[in-house]
Amino acid sequence: MEHPTAFRPADHASFDSARMGKSTLFHSDRLLVGLNAFEPGQEHRLHAHEGMDKVYHVLEGSGVFLLDDGEVPMDAGTMLVAPDGVPHGIRNSGTDRLVVLAILAPAP
Repeated sequence: MEHPTAFRPADHASFDSARMGKSTLFHSDRLLVGLNAFEPGQEHRLHAHEGMDKVYHVLEGSGVFLLDDGEVPMDAGTMLVAPDGVPHGIRNSGTDRLVVLAILAPAP
């Protein structure tokens, strides 16, 4: 995709019945903007990124953010910031597909 371009991120979601789908919307040395797409029941296990911050913004669906100390419910419009080194993850505990915008800086 050429930028600058106005677009709807969820239109670029890629679903995979075997695991979380990933799509890259923009990538530079400074920033990665992508989508994580989950079928019902799929999960991105608890993990952390050293040296980078991550922002999740839920575009469609519902589920839970996974954190070291438990789970936080989320649905469309919810945002979570996971600073450098903070464990985080996502589970689609809903019955519909889940699409989450993921922004990482600096880019991996």
